[in-house]
Amino acid sequence: MTLDPVHFDGIAGLADHIDYDAEDRDHREFAETVWENYLDPLYGDDGPILEPLDDLARKRVNVEDVALAQAEFPTVHGLDSGTLNPKVFKNGLVLDVAHAAMSATPSDLALHDCRTVVKAVHSNDTTEKFETEWDSYNDGSERRIVHTHLPENQYEEDVVHALALYLAESHHALEHAAEVSDFLLLDGPLYPKGVLRWYYRSSVLTRLFEESDHVGRILDNYVELVESFVERGVPLAGFVKNVSAKSVIRTLKRNGVGPVPWAHDAGFFSQVLERRELVDDEYERLTDELTLTNWFVSTAGADDFFADPEKGLIDRTLDPDQYRVTFCIVYDPRRDLVFKIEAPYAFTEDEETRRKIERQILKEIATRRGPPLAISKADELAKIDRGSASSLVKSFEESLDTELDDNYNAIRWGKNY
Repeated sequence: MTLDPVHFDGIAGLADHIDYDAEDRDHREFAETVWENYLDPLYGDDGPILEPLDDLARKRVNVEDVALAQAEFPTVHGLDSGTLNPKVFKNGLVLDVAHAAMSATPSDLALHDCRTVVKAVHSNDTTEKFETEWDSYNDGSERRIVHTHLPENQYEEDVVHALALYLAESHHALEHAAEVSDFLLLDGPLYPKGVLRWYYRSSVLTRLFEESDHVGRILDNYVELVESFVERGVPLAGFVKNVSAKSVIRTLKRNGVGPVPWAHDAGFFSQVLERRELVDDEYERLTDELTLTNWFVSTAGADDFFADPEKGLIDRTLDPDQYRVTFCIVYDPRRDLVFKIEAPYAFTEDEETRRKIERQILKEIATRRGPPLAISKADELAKIDRGSASSLVKSFEESLDTELDDNYNAIRWGKNY
C-alpha cells in the first residue's frame, strides 16, 4: 500500500525538527584539513596505518578524453562469487551455496561456462559428516561440500556464508589463473576480509584459524593467487563497488581529530575528490572530470594480515611487504559514486604498473558510468537469481527431508527476502 501523502509529508517534516546546524561547507573545509594534515601518514595506536605510496596527491582526468583513450590491457578478466545466502533448516542444518565464475573481455564462452560450486554446511550433530572432495561436472566445472562444526551455537550463518564464498572464489581463480594473460579484477576486496575479520572479532572465530582446514585453505589460496600472478608478471587487483570501510574516520575519532562528520570513509573521500564551482550564489558539482587519489599503503584493520611477518598461520614465498594492501580511490561525479581499487604492493611498487591499472579502470568507469565490464560480466555469471534460489531451497528441503526454518518475513516478503 502506498504511503498516504499526508503521512509522507508528516514523516518528511520531521527533518525540520532536527537541529543540525553543521553546514555542508564546513564538512568540506574539514575534509580539506584532514587531507592536508593527517594522511601523510595517518597514525594509529601503534604507528602509521595509512601512508601514501608516493606523494599525497589528487588527480583528475577529462571523462570524454579517458573514455576514448586506448585500453591499457588487451584482455581483462573478472572474478566473482554469488551466494544463496545462509539458510537454516528445521533439522538443525545451516547451509549456504556459492557459485564462482570468471569473465573475459573480449568474451571467452568456454571460460564463462566453467563454474566452481561450494556448499558449506554446519551441523551440531558431530556424528554426521557431509564433507566431499572436489567433483568435476559439466566438462570443466567443479563442486564440493565442506562441513563445519562450531562448539558454541553462534556465528553459524556467518561461517557457512564466508567459507562457501571465499573457497569457491579462490579455488576458481587458481584453477583458471593460467587463462589470464593481461589483467585480473576481483569483484570486491583483494583479500577475503569476511574471513580475516574473524581473527579480531571473537575467540570462537579466532580459533578457526588454527582448527579449521577450510579457513587454512582459503588463506593459502589467496597467498598462492598473489604469488602465481607475481611470478608470471600479470597484475591483479580488487574493485570495491561499495566502499564501507571506516578505518580512516575511526582513527581520526580515536586521535581526537574532530568532530568527524562522516559515517564511513567513502563520505570523506567523496568530499575530498568532488569539484564544485559557484553558480548564481550556489555551489554546483562539476561532472566533466573523474578524480582520484594517489595510492596508499594500508595496514588498517584486517589489511595487515597477509603482510604481517608475525602471523605464522600462512606460508609465504615472497617478502611479506609484497603482500601489503595498497589502494586508491576513484570518484565519479556524474553519479556521485566512490570506488576503491586494491592491489598488492608487489605490483603497485612499480609506478608504470600503477598508472596502467589507473588508466584502464578510469577508461571503463568513464565509458560505463560504473564498474568495469569484466566485473559486471562476472557478477552476472555468478549471480544466483531469486527464482533459482527458491528452486534450490525447495530441492534441499526434498533431499534433506526437512523444511526451511521460516519466520513471518518469509511469508510477507517471500522465502528469499
